[in-house]
Amino acid sequence: MNAVVKNTMNHKLDVHEILTWLEQDGMVTAENAHMLRMLAEGKAFKGKHPLEIIAERNWADEKKPRHLTLDTLTEWFAERVGLPYLRIDPLSVDVSGVTGVMSFAYAERFNVLVVKVEPHFITVATAQPFDRDWEGELSRLQNKEFKRVIASPEEIRRYRMEFYTVSKSVFGAQNDMQPGPGNLQNLESLMELGRVGKLDANDQHVVNIVDWLLQYAYDQRASDIHLEPRREMSIVRFRIDGVLHEVYQIPTPVMAAVSSRIKILGRMDVAEKRRPQDGRMKTRNPDGQEIELRLSTMPTAFGEKLVMRIFDPEVLVRNFQELGFSSRDDEMWQAMIHQPNGIILVTGPTGSGKTTTLYSSLKQLAKPDVNVCTIEDPIELVEPAFNQMQVQKNINLDFSSGVKTLLRQDPDIIMIGEIRDMETAEMAIQAALTGHLVLSTLHTNDAPSAISRLMDIGVAPYLIQSSVIGVMAQRLVRTLCPHCKQPVEIDDDVWRTLVAPWKSKKPETAQKPVGCLECRNTGYQGRIGIYEMFTFSKAIKKLITVNCDVGALRQQVLKDGLIPMRLSGANKVASGVTTIEEVMRVSPPPLDS
Repeated sequence: MNAVVKNTMNHKLDVHEILTWLEQDGMVTAENAHMLRMLAEGKAFKGKHPLEIIAERNWADEKKPRHLTLDTLTEWFAERVGLPYLRIDPLSVDVSGVTGVMSFAYAERFNVLVVKVEPHFITVATAQPFDRDWEGELSRLQNKEFKRVIASPEEIRRYRMEFYTVSKSVFGAQNDMQPGPGNLQNLESLMELGRVGKLDANDQHVVNIVDWLLQYAYDQRASDIHLEPRREMSIVRFRIDGVLHEVYQIPTPVMAAVSSRIKILGRMDVAEKRRPQDGRMKTRNPDGQEIELRLSTMPTAFGEKLVMRIFDPEVLVRNFQELGFSSRDDEMWQAMIHQPNGIILVTGPTGSGKTTTLYSSLKQLAKPDVNVCTIEDPIELVEPAFNQMQVQKNINLDFSSGVKTLLRQDPDIIMIGEIRDMETAEMAIQAALTGHLVLSTLHTNDAPSAISRLMDIGVAPYLIQSSVIGVMAQRLVRTLCPHCKQPVEIDDDVWRTLVAPWKSKKPETAQKPVGCLECRNTGYQGRIGIYEMFTFSKAIKKLITVNCDVGALRQQVLKDGLIPMRLSGANKVASGVTTIEEVMRVSPPPLDS
C-alpha cells in the first residue's frame, strides 16, 4: 500500500501507475506491463480509464486462477486505494435525489456519480480517487460530508447518462405543462382545478421517459411494470422474480402523461379514464427480439393505475427441464400431450407459470401437419404457429362460443384459456369426445381438486371419466443466486415439516441464500417450477361418482404414484436449487396421507 501513500496529491492516475501496482502485487508480468506502457503512449486509448485499457487485454491473473476483467480490476483497485468497492445497483438509487446534487456537466467533468443522499452524508462513486477538486466546493454548497466509493468506470459512465437523461426528461415534462385548468382524473379533481396543467402524451420528454422505462425494465429482468398514481408523487414499481421493487417516483401530472403515451402505443382509448381497459404493444430488446407487453388500466383514487406484463421472447424455446420438470415429470407430461384426444388440465393461481407451460407444449406440438387453435382472454403471447382468437364480451364472443367456432375450423389441438363455467366445460368435453386434444386451465390449489372443481361447475361424473386424460398443478419458486449461495445443514424438524406426512430422506446439506451484488442482496435470481401431476387410472375413474369422496380420491392418486408438489420442491431443495422457505411459501398444504 506504500505506492498509494506517495500518490495522495490531487491528480489523475494513469496506466503507468496502475500497471506498477499490478506488478508489485504480482498480478501481471513485467513483459505484459512494458508492452502496454508502450501502446498506451498512442492516441488509441485516449479518453479511456486506465482500468478499462488494462481490462481490454484480458490477461490472466498471475496470482489467482481468473482473468483480469474490469470488475475484477475495479474490486482490486478499491482495496489498493483503501476505499469501499461498490457495484452500482440502479434499483437502490434514488435517481431524482442523486441527480439534484450536481449538474450532469459537473459530474461528467470529474467523472463521478452521486449514488446515495443521506441527511448528513452524500456518497459519490468515482474511479479516480485522487482527483478531488470537486469535493471542497460541493461540501460548502451542500453543507454535507462526502463519502467516496470506487465503482467501475464503465458503470459510472453508463448510469450517469441514464440517471441524468430520465431526470432531465421528467423535469422537462413538468416545465412543458401548459398553464390552465387541469384534467387530473382522480377523486380530488375539484381541489386541483386551476393548479395542474395539461401535458401532451407525445411530448418528447414523455416519449423519452417511456422509452427509458421499457429498456430499464428489460435490463432488470422485470416481469411486470406498475405505474401507480398518488396525490403528489406517483410510484413506478417492477416485479422481479415475483417480488415488487419501487424504482422511481414521478410527479403525478407527468405520470398521467406517461400512462397516456403507453395507452396510445397500446391502441387504447386515451380519453376514457373511468373504466378499466386492456391493450397490448410490442417493442424490441437490444438484441432485436420482439417483446410482447400486455397492458391493463384501472381507475383509482388518484388516477389511472397501469400495469404492463412483459412476456419473455424466449419463453417458447425453453425445454421442459429448463422449466423445472424432473425426468419423470417430463416423461409423464409428454405421454399426456401426445394423446390423440382428451382434456389435459393445468391448475394453479395467477402467476404460477401456467401460460408458459401451455405455450411451450403447444409450440412443441405445432407442426406443419397439425392445426393448433386457441381461444384466450386475452391473447398473452402472439405466436405465428398457432391460430389464436381472443374473447370479446362486447360482441358476445366468450369461451364457449369461441370453442364452438374453433370446432368448425378443423382443429387437431385446441387450447382454452380457462374453464370458468358449465357452458365452456361442456364445449371442451364435446371437443375432446369428438377426437380433439384439448388443453385448458383451472384455478385450484392442487391437482386432485381439479376433479371436484369440474363437478362443482356441473360436469357429470361420466363425462369427466371419459374425457379427462390427466391433471397437472404447478407453482413458481425463486431459485438461489449461483454467485453467492452457500452450503447449510438442514434442521431435522424443518425438513419433517416440509415433507410431512410423507417419508423422504433428508439430504446431508442444502444451499442457503446469502445475497450479493448480482442478486441485489436478495439471495435469489430467477424462478423455476414445482409440479404435481397424475393421469386417470381405472381406479381413479371408479371413484369419480355423483357422491365422490375427495379424500378417497386423493388417497388413490397418491397410491397411483403422485409426487406431491411439496416433495417436488423438496427434491429441488436437496439439489441446491431453492430453499425450504420458498417451497413452503408457494406450495399448498399437503394432501391427506
